[in-house]
Amino acid sequence: MFDTPKRRPGRGGGDDGTGHPISPNTVVRIVLQVFALFSLAFWGYLAWPFPFPSLFFVIGAPLFAAVVWWLFRSPRGPLKTDPLGRAIVEIAVMGSAAYAWFSLGYPLVAAVFAVVALGSGIIHFRRELRAAE
Repeated sequence: MFDTPKRRPGRGGGDDGTGHPISPNTVVRIVLQVFALFSLAFWGYLAWPFPFPSLFFVIGAPLFAAVVWWLFRSPRGPLKTDPLGRAIVEIAVMGSAAYAWFSLGYPLVAAVFAVVALGSGIIHFRRELRAAE
């Protein structure tokens, strides 16, 4: 009665939007991104007095980071940049999340997050350079 639509490349299940299959590093990167946004919101909640500055930073810091990530770093983002520009944006967002934990007095969480983000970023950067060639 109904025909199942054929899968089109780069559309839904099985890839990460760039035509690459979903790898374990892609899953780690998604978890890191969500944790970075949570870290910035948590920092905004604890580092500023409640209610006004705290609410501004709880909402504003992760929202700003998510918009910058979407503009410059997302595979389907509107602004296309070279791999070095995308790496700089990633370092800024992940570095600010690591610094948020450090400034709250949790240096171990900051160090573990930074090391995992750095390793995942290097793996992804090398894959991007191979794809750009």
